[in-house]
Amino acid sequence: MSTPHLETRDLAIGYPGRQVARGISLTVAPAQILAILGPSGSGKSTLLSTIAGVTPALEGRVLVEGRDVTTTPIHLRGVGLIFQEPLLFPHLSVLDNVTYGLRRQQLPRKTADTRAQELLEWLDLGGFGERSVDELSGGQAQRVALARALAPRPAVLLLDEPFSALDADLRARLAADVALMLRHEGVSAIHVTHDAEEAGDMADEILTMADFDLSWDPPSR
Repeated sequence: MSTPHLETRDLAIGYPGRQVARGISLTVAPAQILAILGPSGSGKSTLLSTIAGVTPALEGRVLVEGRDVTTTPIHLRGVGLIFQEPLLFPHLSVLDNVTYGLRRQQLPRKTADTRAQELLEWLDLGGFGERSVDELSGGQAQRVALARALAPRPAVLLLDEPFSALDADLRARLAADVALMLRHEGVSAIHVTHDAEEAGDMADEILTMADFDLSWDPPSR
């Protein structure tokens, strides 16, 4: 059997003095898309930030392609992260946003530009390279964020409700495009959402935060 692109083993997530969930053991196979459903405040974003290395794990282990990265710095994990907001660099062009991670890897400029242009073409953004990010619509900006995250060829991409700010029709179209792009690139992904229909459209497998040992108090209605 091939090595999973991502594993968590008995992971406990949270912050000093506040545990959110524990006993999180999951496996994401190569090119698999796993969706995790849960309401706001259930720990979905905390789980992703812990896998990415933004938030330290309280217990347990995170493995990427069989390598223990539990204490590895964020930029060395081989993990990409896309947030609800695109968080593009406003002072950089579309092309420079996409090549940002590649330039940090010290790839030659021509190689980085070629990779970026390929991704932009695939995402129907050919010819957008020299544009300012201020000229982009919400859907276009999120596509650029996806291209930027995919450019360094991460083993795993983490998607933190990246379509939640978009209208329903655009959200559905972009979710389908992203799933297609991930499979084209052979990238595994965890997509967290509160939208069961979106999860069903994108994912090969669906889990819920309730599948884990939760320590959180649900927000009052």
